[in-house]
Amino acid sequence: MEELEQKKEEKIETKLLDLKRVAHTRAGGKKLRFRAVMVVGNKAGKVGVGVASGLDVAQAIEKATFQAKKNMIEVPIVNDTIPHEVYAKYGPAKVLLKPQRKGRGLVAGGTVRIVCLLAGIKNISSKNLGRTSNKMNVARATIEALKKLKKKPIEQQTIKNKTE
Repeated sequence: MEELEQKKEEKIETKLLDLKRVAHTRAGGKKLRFRAVMVVGNKAGKVGVGVASGLDVAQAIEKATFQAKKNMIEVPIVNDTIPHEVYAKYGPAKVLLKPQRKGRGLVAGGTVRIVCLLAGIKNISSKNLGRTSNKMNVARATIEALKKLKKKPIEQQTIKNKTE
């Protein structure tokens, strides 16, 4: 049983979303650090976003990856898409996610596309409604939207498919 869990953890993919040099002004001058935003996912319904800063790039990436793995969430996926439409806001970032029919693909821009890809969602339509281009806030808004998803009962899904 433990061997199976270890194999699942090995399949986790990581993607560097954003890397910035940040400065903190102190009495002795500017203190330079690096901030990394990482997205991790197993392409089977689990995804997480982590943000951390470090003295060098490697340290920042390592810390952000650890945070992302710690903050992973479970995403309900029905027929390679999300069960229903969802909207979320994080700071100035606003994201709208809509389910799509099979074969439509990932109709999403940069940040949302990466998060959905690593979550394992194959068909989705999204719109970034906020005016910010901050990748960290858009990624966190996407995670908030995915947290809001509720898995519908199977009876409702089959009834909806029959009427279409």
